[in-house]
Amino acid sequence: MIAAAGVVVAACVGADNPAAVDAAQFARGAPDLIVDAQWLARSWVVYDQDLNEDPCSLAEGGVTPGVHHVLRFTVSTPNIGNADVFIGNPLDHVAANDGMFEYATCHNHFHFRHYTLYELVDPATGKVWRAAKKGFCMVDTDAVADRRGPWAYRACGTRTTPGNQGISVGWADTYSKHIGGQYFVLDGGDGQDPVPPGEYIIRITVNPPFTPNPNDPKDVACPFTDPDGFCHMVKERRYDNNVAQVRITIPGLPAPTGFGPGSADPPDGELIDQDPHCSPHPGGVVCGVWATASEMSPAGNRPSHLPGALPGSFGPTSLLAY
Repeated sequence: MIAAAGVVVAACVGADNPAAVDAAQFARGAPDLIVDAQWLARSWVVYDQDLNEDPCSLAEGGVTPGVHHVLRFTVSTPNIGNADVFIGNPLDHVAANDGMFEYATCHNHFHFRHYTLYELVDPATGKVWRAAKKGFCMVDTDAVADRRGPWAYRACGTRTTPGNQGISVGWADTYSKHIGGQYFVLDGGDGQDPVPPGEYIIRITVNPPFTPNPNDPKDVACPFTDPDGFCHMVKERRYDNNVAQVRITIPGLPAPTGFGPGSADPPDGELIDQDPHCSPHPGGVVCGVWATASEMSPAGNRPSHLPGALPGSFGPTSLLAY
């Protein structure tokens, strides 16, 4: 979710420099996306939750409505590079048919393809479960301490209105654990095998490597390649720091308020993805509403990548320390 000297993803031209981008732009720097492992580690929680409030996330994830045993977690992806991740207006990418966005009919907004990969791993067997959550908008929601640059990206856009997406240097895009679809379903309610109690690893990959699927007409673009020949949607100065892993324990039965570091923050309901409506604020930036108390920073000023139309307290961004 950002601006200035950044990266534009255009149709695949078989090289690491799309024709639409001035070659000199890459000489000025490159983004570097990481996953905030500390925030992931302190946010996860296992509990039973009625998932009827966001039917679109249920449909997209193949989840049956009703109460499910879920593992929720927050994902924040700071840009610690020396250039913005510049996406710009999603409508331009759709018009170019470059494979970056796909339209989600139920949610009535565009989803960003290949932005993050959510995996739950059994370290003993190597078995992997995946969450179906898809990024729908990259914008600046949190400033990174000592690295913060200008705040540039704040508009998701819709099918009919332009947006301006990206992640500025020194900023992060954050998806709160309270957002619809921001979970692993542990009881088999999404068609995957149930997850037995035990020790596991949450593995989050930002800008993950992929190989285009020749059988999917929407998945044909390979904008950038890494040294191993895998495709990435966003150009970065390095790709070997895109993964965060956190060891967790999944209990047999969660406590009434849940089990895990985020258990002090039980759900009041599921929040629905939409434009966070970021706007200036004397203390920083307001992006939608906060989550509940444990999702805030120690200073009490953590914003959420959540819809501004929902009730909640507004406040400035927090600073992430790296």
